[in-house]
Amino acid sequence: MKGEPKITIVCSTQDRASQNIKNCLFSLRKWNNISSEESIPVFEYKDFRIVEIEESLIFQDGLDKKLAGLGYPASLMIFASKHRSKDLRAILTVHSTGNVNEAKFGGTPRKLSTAAPQAVRSLLRSLKILVGNEDYEVTLECTHHGPSDLDVPSVFIEVGSSIGQWLDDVAGRIVAEAILLFKDSDSPVAVGFGGTHYAPRQTSLILSTDVTFGHIFPSYALDELDETMIRQAFVRSGADFAYVDRKSMKGEQREKLNKMIEASGFEVLKESDIREMDGVPWEFCMQLRKRVKEICPAGKPVITDGIKCALSTCQTCICPRVKIAKINPALLSEAEKLDKIGLKTFLSDHNIAYIEYEDGRFAHILIGIDDSCARLAAEELRDKCVEIIKKNYDVSLDKGILQISDKKFSPELAKSLGIADMQLYGRLARGESVIIDGKTINPEMVYETNKRAIKLINDGEEAWNQ
Repeated sequence: MKGEPKITIVCSTQDRASQNIKNCLFSLRKWNNISSEESIPVFEYKDFRIVEIEESLIFQDGLDKKLAGLGYPASLMIFASKHRSKDLRAILTVHSTGNVNEAKFGGTPRKLSTAAPQAVRSLLRSLKILVGNEDYEVTLECTHHGPSDLDVPSVFIEVGSSIGQWLDDVAGRIVAEAILLFKDSDSPVAVGFGGTHYAPRQTSLILSTDVTFGHIFPSYALDELDETMIRQAFVRSGADFAYVDRKSMKGEQREKLNKMIEASGFEVLKESDIREMDGVPWEFCMQLRKRVKEICPAGKPVITDGIKCALSTCQTCICPRVKIAKINPALLSEAEKLDKIGLKTFLSDHNIAYIEYEDGRFAHILIGIDDSCARLAAEELRDKCVEIIKKNYDVSLDKGILQISDKKFSPELAKSLGIADMQLYGRLARGESVIIDGKTINPEMVYETNKRAIKLINDGEEAWNQ
């Protein structure tokens, strides 16, 4: 219906792949021709609209405004296009448009279009499923070529890389079906930095996790980026965070890039962070990361399968608030030295998130989705720490204070008794007596007893914070 915003598929008479995709769309659905004599060809089917232009697709700056002026406003623009490359590979690609520097192939220098990250995700994932056993690679591309002056979210979907593929009915039908299967979503959106032109890591993340990507910049374009360009990328992508392909760039490039991203007010997530938060509501992830930054800036949250399962019940309702519980850090540290693997297993088996420092040590803070969950996990962790310590030391408990006694072999005491032979040290350390100059030296004579006390509950430890 004229005047109603629709998903607009833009096809060009100059582009053979574009015409192939258009013809496949016509064969798959019954489209109504609503063109007027003074207008460009326009066809509609439910929420979709096909518009056909005579010019090249990459030189369509302002097309969204032109179509709106003709009475055909777009809610999303999908450009059905050919892909050309020197290697002539059989490939189906999806990408955003714009120029990091000069505008050799349409668009405006240093201007990015409004990306359509949810469409990027939907199209890419549908292509991957539909391609099946056909001999086509499915991948993202980094942001490139025009148009760049588009305020309506837009995306290019392409068939490549030579005339054989452009005219291939199989490829045209796959792309047409992917378009018709478009499904909007609210996946977390990243701006991508680094990698090759075909963005393999970003492609993998869309296909295997809950995230999607707006604008993506390859390694060869990183030196062209400044803070203004990075801010534009986040705004035009509607992004939530940045993903940096760390291994694809030099250390100084990565450091400079991270500073500019942080100055723009966004966080950089590693691939491991993205994969770990898979299946967790994005609102909760942001709450969690913000809270951890406040209470433990040097740590990073670890989301267990247990809390993921608990959170799965809130996918369609109000997301729960982050709740915090603590134990005495000295108690945790003492137990961690003795049985780190046991503690990690314990933490992983509970419906919580916990915090790790960069060196792998555990922070004394647990995170739950309600007060009782966090409190109970903290109490059980405290008991687990005491259990580990009891297995290794003599302990006693008095008025909430754990008294720890442990004996250690003292080389200094051994030397004072005339023992200089390292082999004798070893025997004493194993609990054996030795004889020096006719004098019997028992192990307890060369052992020191160390005593220390740990409060099981610190002042204010039992405060549960939102």
